[in-house]
Amino acid sequence: MTRYSAGEIEAKWQAAWEQAGIFKAVRSDDKPKYYVLEMFPYPSGRIHIGHVRNYTMGDVIARYKMATGHNVLHPMGFDAFGMPAENAAMASGGHPKEWTYNNIDTMVGQMKPLGFALDWTRMFATCDPEYYGQQQSMFIDFIEKGLVYRKNAVVNWDPVDMTVLANEQVIDGKGWRSGADVERRELTQWFFKISDFSEELLDALDGLDDWPAKVKLMQANWIGKSRGLQFAFSVIDGPTDRIEVYTTRPDTLMGASFVGISPDHPLAKQLEREREDVAAFCAEARKGGTTAEAIETAEKLGFDTGIRVRHPFDTSWELPVYIANFILMDYGTGAIFGCPAHDQRDFEFATKYDLPITPVFVAEGAEEAALTEAYVPLKTEKVRYVRGFAGDEVQTGDEGVNTAVDFCEANGVGQGVTKFRLRDWGLSRQRYWGCPIPVVHCDTCGVVPEKKENLPIRLPDDVTFDVPGNPLDRHPTWRQCACPSCGADALRETDTMDTFVDSSWYFARFTAPRADTPTVLEDADYWMNVDQYIGGIEHAILHLLYSRFFARAMHLCGHLPEKSKEPFNALFTQGMVTHAIYQTRDENDRPVYHYPEEVELRDGKGFLKDGREVTIIPSAKMSKSKNNVVDPVQIIQQYGADTARWFVLSDSPPERDVEWTAAGAEAAAKHLARVYRIAADLAEANDAPNAAEDDALLRAMHKCIHEVTQGIESFGFNASIAKLYGFTNTLAKSKAGTMAKVLAARTLAQLMSPMTPHLSESVWEMLGGEGLIATADWPQADEAMLVDDTVTLPIQINGKRRAEISVPADMPKEEVEKLVLAHDAVVKALDGGQPKKLIVVPGRIVNVVV
Repeated sequence: MTRYSAGEIEAKWQAAWEQAGIFKAVRSDDKPKYYVLEMFPYPSGRIHIGHVRNYTMGDVIARYKMATGHNVLHPMGFDAFGMPAENAAMASGGHPKEWTYNNIDTMVGQMKPLGFALDWTRMFATCDPEYYGQQQSMFIDFIEKGLVYRKNAVVNWDPVDMTVLANEQVIDGKGWRSGADVERRELTQWFFKISDFSEELLDALDGLDDWPAKVKLMQANWIGKSRGLQFAFSVIDGPTDRIEVYTTRPDTLMGASFVGISPDHPLAKQLEREREDVAAFCAEARKGGTTAEAIETAEKLGFDTGIRVRHPFDTSWELPVYIANFILMDYGTGAIFGCPAHDQRDFEFATKYDLPITPVFVAEGAEEAALTEAYVPLKTEKVRYVRGFAGDEVQTGDEGVNTAVDFCEANGVGQGVTKFRLRDWGLSRQRYWGCPIPVVHCDTCGVVPEKKENLPIRLPDDVTFDVPGNPLDRHPTWRQCACPSCGADALRETDTMDTFVDSSWYFARFTAPRADTPTVLEDADYWMNVDQYIGGIEHAILHLLYSRFFARAMHLCGHLPEKSKEPFNALFTQGMVTHAIYQTRDENDRPVYHYPEEVELRDGKGFLKDGREVTIIPSAKMSKSKNNVVDPVQIIQQYGADTARWFVLSDSPPERDVEWTAAGAEAAAKHLARVYRIAADLAEANDAPNAAEDDALLRAMHKCIHEVTQGIESFGFNASIAKLYGFTNTLAKSKAGTMAKVLAARTLAQLMSPMTPHLSESVWEMLGGEGLIATADWPQADEAMLVDDTVTLPIQINGKRRAEISVPADMPKEEVEKLVLAHDAVVKALDGGQPKKLIVVPGRIVNVVV
């Protein structure tokens, strides 16, 4: 076959790999192991070219590590529980299980033609009972280790769907699906004690040398270690003697304007029981989400309780106590003091309720003046304290906090306390499609863990979604069970686990995916840690933080070795694949979005088949709602999988976004066809050796080996591909003999094989390569061949490049000057005269000033 036919060769080599079983991971003591993992997908039913980019990056690493003598684990699975499946069931009348597994089948069918070096024998979905049964087993282990507890907590409650909503499911104060006003409701919830690990999780970030700095910073900020002051305001006349407050800015205490308490504060609840006006306000305040964003953007509402407190440093200074809708109970004490001059939220509140706004500090060198907004400098900036605890001093905010804590402690007002922003992980979800929490409620014994021999507690299949709420609550028999402790009639827990739980340990399960325990310690000890983890920046906080917690908890329970308390040795966060949006408008001027395949591009404009021109919105994130997704199946059918793989790696550094264009894909396909054609011609050639040309080609080959290897090892895939483009041109133009060119072309195929494995196998086979290229050793660069005997120096005359000269690399500077002055371009420019300056930069450039 002399013509490049991607469809034929890709099917051929995928069958060969599968038959040889070369991607099946088996423990081996004669090779170093390497575990590469991409964050696994949600089974939405269709993959797009963004998925292709993510998994191709991991595939390049996996194939490269195989070639460099490693025993590679590269698995795939599906994060399969969650609300989208329930929503689909509600919309279609189907079942989440059927919807999910059908989508998994579809996505596997889309992924396999891309030729990924995956061990498909290890595949699982988190909705498999074999998986979530082991998750239930670990939950029981966590209970025994004191890592799980149950308490009342304020949650986002959708009164129409009758379920708890995660913060991200509350949009503008309304349920994302029902559109109902969300309420803050107190429910009994299950929690993981992740806060016990706050200090350890924070300190361990310093050891993650191969993680992006921005991800470590995001994690550190989320954990949020801070030093502050905990103290109490004394109540002048009220139902309690004191109100405890924790503040991270005790340096602003002399600018206090009011005390605020949460609607869920014990004092507010007491007043709520006694006063109708307080009860009405608290009910209103509990509407809306609990996210920081929702609270910051919502209107600030307060209720003056009539209670007053004394300032701790001036008994004549009284502060009003407000119930405020922007204060939550899950941080600090549920009570704050407001300093409007230096907190914008407090400023808005004080302005609305006509409260004093008293500056505590001003910018260094500035004078005190009335404020039109809060002055909130960074805590590392220097400010001049006008009402501080150390006189009229210039200090940074951090220094001011320390001064204030020391002063307050010395005067018996509270004590310095270190706190963390990280809260315990609330994992209860009032929905069906999730892992059942394995506990039983018994009237005699209370809340009792299920016996492990009764696991998995399977979800019932005979549920319906025609009524809002959790189907498990209304199932006729599923809840009924025997108490594992006393044997009496009891009821199962109907809450299921947050889907973040499912994805917080899957990496460990891949080491022994069919085991009847969560892990097999010997397998985990061999394969863990994940050497290279790849995924989106959107998972930089919660998924990674929860996984780090889970690894520690699993170690405590004997499921992971000590070394795996930090499960991911290296992390890479890839950019997105973007595509233009094609838009028209309907008769009501509403936007209508069109798929890329529906649009023909001509002269920079886009047209539908009926001739209508579309508006082009360039380089937007791929979104199903905007129809600007590229279906890899169509790309494979049109150009081949290797073209898709080559293009998504070639056009941009992998940490940045890349825009998919039809022109770019076509250019990639043409290049791969050219490589195939070069190899096919060489297979028929028989040119005699040419010593000088052979040497030049082999030097270029070894340089290419060196540079491509460096690129792959540093995630510079686009840089590696640029070198491969250049070497292909060198090979095509070379006058070397056939033997040297065949060696160079086989090496080119090896260097391309992590990116274009199918094409590379065909080139390797055509040119007499032994066995499969997928199992061939990675080529090694000869250091001696990397040293150039000659160098080419550009000659600049009066700042413009006019010529170049090739000289021995070790030629003395004086000899180079002689050759330059004898060059025709220089002689012509001098016109019989002498240069004003002649500067030779050895190995770089020559500058001539005439």
